[in-house]
Amino acid sequence: MKEKLLFWKTSSWSLSLLLVLPILAILYTALGNTDDIFTHLFNTVLPTYTLNTVLLVFGAMFFSLILGVPSAWFMAMCRVPSSSILQWALVLPLAMPAYIVGYIYTDWLDFAGPIQVLLRDITGWQSYGDYWFPDIRTLTGAILVMSLVLYPYVYLLARAAFMEQNISLLQSARLLKCTPWESFKRISLPLARPSIAVALSLVAMEALGDFGTVSYFAVNTLTTAVYDTWLGYSNLNAAAKVSAFMLMGILLLISGERYSRRKQKMFQEKFNTNEEFQYDLCGWKKWGAFIWCWGLVSIAFIFPLLQLISYSFHYFEESWTAEFQEYAVNSLYVSSIAAIIAVIIALVVNFLHRLQPNNKWSVMPMRLASLGYAVPGTVLAIGVMLPMIGLDHLVNDISKQLGFGMVGLIFSGSIFALIFASVTRFSAVAIGSIESNLNKIPPSLDMASRTLGCGTWSMLRRVHFPLIRRGCLIAGLLVFIETMKELNAALLLRPFNFETLATYVFNFASDEQLEIAAMPAVLLVLVGLIPLIIVNRSLEQQH
Repeated sequence: MKEKLLFWKTSSWSLSLLLVLPILAILYTALGNTDDIFTHLFNTVLPTYTLNTVLLVFGAMFFSLILGVPSAWFMAMCRVPSSSILQWALVLPLAMPAYIVGYIYTDWLDFAGPIQVLLRDITGWQSYGDYWFPDIRTLTGAILVMSLVLYPYVYLLARAAFMEQNISLLQSARLLKCTPWESFKRISLPLARPSIAVALSLVAMEALGDFGTVSYFAVNTLTTAVYDTWLGYSNLNAAAKVSAFMLMGILLLISGERYSRRKQKMFQEKFNTNEEFQYDLCGWKKWGAFIWCWGLVSIAFIFPLLQLISYSFHYFEESWTAEFQEYAVNSLYVSSIAAIIAVIIALVVNFLHRLQPNNKWSVMPMRLASLGYAVPGTVLAIGVMLPMIGLDHLVNDISKQLGFGMVGLIFSGSIFALIFASVTRFSAVAIGSIESNLNKIPPSLDMASRTLGCGTWSMLRRVHFPLIRRGCLIAGLLVFIETMKELNAALLLRPFNFETLATYVFNFASDEQLEIAAMPAVLLVLVGLIPLIIVNRSLEQQH
């Protein structure tokens, strides 16, 4: 048994340290000598990029809060017409890539777009000099677009928090003649604050790592600085130093979220919302909540999706090309391999903790392997590139010494780097899914199987795996979908003449030709709906 435990320990720690390697590579390179390019960036544009990043992050957090919390309150605590549909419809914008929403609204709101054309037809105005209209391609526009896509994080966690609150507290507030607004402000919102803090930290990390939207809106942030430094100057050292700045920002965000919850302890029974308690909204309040929720869903998801579908029909011949089919196969190939590897890693690190549940060190590989999920794709791509280039140099040096000549870029110049980055970033999704499924298996089954002479491998194969097979399938599906949609890492790590659906759509959007890539964009949106359906169903089962 000790020898088999040694295998699980060695495998778990080796795999987890391998997944942490990109983060360590960034930190190690950032602590090295500073070159002229980084010094130039630091003295000229980096302060402006940092300020834009801070404004983008806090702006997205603020507007996501404004959009998400009222929607969560209406769905959890009030009777709203068509709430059974709205409960899951309010999550749908999370499936829409922000840069696609940004392109569509730019197309609608530009000078030549339908909204301004209609405005000029109605008023008789002729030029910009006759009237003022807001420009969406600004930092404010980027903040609003990202908020429309990211507010479901706040909605999901806030709604769950509202639904779990103790019914006796809310009934007491009603007996004391508190209005719904007073009950929300004085009881529900303070109790939901920890969940909202977690949601805002997720929004902040997504906004910090976004490249597609800020690039299309010509807003320079730290993410675009990393991208431009590597592809524009071919300077990996400077890109690593900028990436280290972003890692520090992520650390501050996570620390702030933990600090905000340091004294928050809630000892309360779970509260399943029922119709007997929900507030009855009457008159303009009821229809105001109805219009708010459906308006949000329409602006953030339904209208952009209908526009993409319209583009797909009108430009079907231009969209259905050999390139589209080739890039779809590329995405399926990369995503499938990444999903399989991530599930295997999740099984290994989770099973070690299962074998030693009372050993505090057995959980460390799980936590280390999950760190990559908090790292933006652009930063992670630089972290992956650093050791990959080092490995390529080592392999080529050894090959030359053995007389075989140069073998080329085996790691950094192939899809290996892209798959490794995807596994590093999304293994946390698989680890969490499999961990929750393993926790449902009673320890008595482990003891019974050991009594019957099962070894660790036999126990995993004959006892645990059949019981968590569905969880493994869901874990693999989630990793597959996240990899399909990943843009930032794919832009930096894809080999020459290799495109995925995400990079294919982004390239057309950047060239103001999203119409031609509307069909793959619709495919990405539909694929992105699958994890949202899974999350929403799990929420409904819990409540």
